Amino acid sequence: MRLLKNSLLGFGLLGLVVCGYSQEVEEQYNPNSIHPIAKYEQHFKKRTWYRIDLKERQNKGFFAKNAEISKFIIEMVQSGAIRDDQIYNNDSLASTMSKDEFMTRLEMNEAVEYDPYDPDAEYYEGDQVSFNGTVYTSRFDENIGRTPLDYPDDWEADPQAGKADLYLTSQISIMEIAEDQIFDKRRGRLYHDVQSIKLVVPGSETPTGVDNELAVFKFKDLERLFRENPEKAIWFNQFNSAQHKNFADAFLLRLFHGVLVKVENPDDLYIRDIYSKSLKEGVMASQWLELELMEKEHNLWEF
Repeated sequence: MRLLKNSLLGFGLLGLVVCGYSQEVEEQYNPNSIHPIAKYEQHFKKRTWYRIDLKERQNKGFFAKNAEISKFIIEMVQSGAIRDDQIYNNDSLASTMSKDEFMTRLEMNEAVEYDPYDPDAEYYEGDQVSFNGTVYTSRFDENIGRTPLDYPDDWEADPQAGKADLYLTSQISIMEIAEDQIFDKRRGRLYHDVQSIKLVVPGSETPTGVDNELAVFKFKDLERLFRENPEKAIWFNQFNSAQHKNFADAFLLRLFHGVLVKVENPDDLYIRDIYSKSLKEGVMASQWLELELMEKEHNLWEF
């Protein structure tokens, strides 16, 4: 009997050890990575941010007419393929926004509310009123007591009046990707592990002249949707139409050009904020830091 109790106690302790070991192993991997690399295999790691102008010639594959990557993502949100808990406020991937909030951010201007129709008021040609949820424009002067419902010839319906204008997908031409540059000491090579993609409307397309950051999406979620929708997620090969790629493969092959805008730092500042004396200084600092990362990669190959 004592032997049985000792055996059961031993198995219980073993189970706790295995469970604890499993949890420890799980914590070694980044849950946001498509191909996670265990922390104990990482000799070097650096989080970087790149700004990708989709209108650049090298990036046009992601921005073919009617096949823009921005259009694909917005359609996935509208269809519900990207849920509310998969639309993030920033690249920390900690806080989310709803689908309605995202669609509100897509509005170029605010909706306009029109005064409701008043049967006792006198309307003139061009006056607009709201009636039963639709905006109507008076066609004649001295229009009194003639409702749009009873006298349709006196009014012209304008279903789009008052509604907010949405940004066109062709105007959402900036992506900002956050990625980890990880040197795997076991395989002896550097990996680019994309974590998130931010959609941005550049200041040249906004009424305020300031960039409008729409939302951030986890790349792991997008990569799955790219694979599930190959007929839509097409990277357009402008040099060889027999070699169009999936968006996921285009990212894997790094078929894009981006400007380094941020390297992780204690103050969480962009390069332009650290080197802020002039625009030229910020541009030169970005190029210098990128060359420094390339040199670091070269030196790591000797590890």
